[in-house]
Amino acid sequence: MTKQLQDAYIVAATRTPIGKSGRGMFRNTRPDDLLVRVLQNVVAQVPNLDPKLIEDAIIGCSFPEAEQGSNLARMAVLLAGLPQSIGGVTINRFCASGITAVAMAADRIRVGEADVMIAGGAESMSMVPMMGHHPSMNMGIFKDENIGMAYGMGLTAEKVAQQWKVSREEQDAFALQSHQRAIAAQNAGYFDAETTSVDIIERIPNLATGQIELKTRTVNRDEGARPDTSIEGLAKLKAVFAAKGTVTAGNSSQTSDGAGALLLVSEKILKQFNLTPLARFASFAVRGVPPEIMGIGPKEAIPAACRAAGITQDQIDWFELNEAFAAQSLAVVKDLGLDPAKVNPMGGAIALGHPLGATGAIRSATVIHAMHRNNLKYGMVTMCVGTGMGAAGIFERM
Repeated sequence: MTKQLQDAYIVAATRTPIGKSGRGMFRNTRPDDLLVRVLQNVVAQVPNLDPKLIEDAIIGCSFPEAEQGSNLARMAVLLAGLPQSIGGVTINRFCASGITAVAMAADRIRVGEADVMIAGGAESMSMVPMMGHHPSMNMGIFKDENIGMAYGMGLTAEKVAQQWKVSREEQDAFALQSHQRAIAAQNAGYFDAETTSVDIIERIPNLATGQIELKTRTVNRDEGARPDTSIEGLAKLKAVFAAKGTVTAGNSSQTSDGAGALLLVSEKILKQFNLTPLARFASFAVRGVPPEIMGIGPKEAIPAACRAAGITQDQIDWFELNEAFAAQSLAVVKDLGLDPAKVNPMGGAIALGHPLGATGAIRSATVIHAMHRNNLKYGMVTMCVGTGMGAAGIFERM
């Protein structure tokens, strides 16, 4: 007997502010604590839904080790004080981990195996660096036929810039626009509805008393966007991945810390608890591309996701296209003929940051709230993925 697929709806979506890695506001805040904060808030946003009905939490993380190891998802569920009956699984598709978690949670509902699910992502690049603490690669990736797998992310961006003829000037202009759009959105309060504030406890030595004083401050604003960014300043930066390259620290995404979470339910739960959905999860697609041009991945995933949703690319009103690098973002925009006005209208990872496995969930919260604020129909979250992939998920405002 064939069961008919049912729809999965998002009834809450939130994220932490995004902090700069290394010396940023979350440098001493554990990623599981960031995840705990959004798990608690995403459940609290739907007070008339019994948390005991939540069956599982699927959480994305690009480097699930050390402070974000030991099955981050389940540990955070328990630390958040949620019912012990809720499961937890941590999944990894590098930069697409967060949106993949949303798709997997939606699939559990769509096939009738669950009625209430949590999806999200968390990453601290302050505590767990790119590639983890002890990278150990299979030597087979260094063979000629596999060598693209060994390229660093920046080098793949250089190759995309060369192949798609994206100039340094174009990349710097795109980076400046990212900062300008992000600052404008922050000043207008557009991120407020999607953001869960986080209390940071700082330990400050008192030299007079010899005691350690605890100071708590609340943060609710992304700290990556810079109002003083200028085209002249960006032009002075040197290429960091190739001697005569065009990819710089200024036109690349910022390494970051953050977390995001969504609460998904079936139509049965909507009716039973009289819930108002924010969006329907319409479709998801992932496609592979040559690893050496990893950044072009969305150009394959975007059309596939549109076909799966039964809509055309022109029907997408808002694209959250993760700005891993300006070079690859511009290449995707050019190749697919995307409307630049619809792509990252409030800035992207160059300004706001890219906490790897959390980004898909964070940007899902952004696009869902943006669709409601602007009365839009369809929004997409899409990104390139390490080792040569692209992923895209589509949301329909209800």
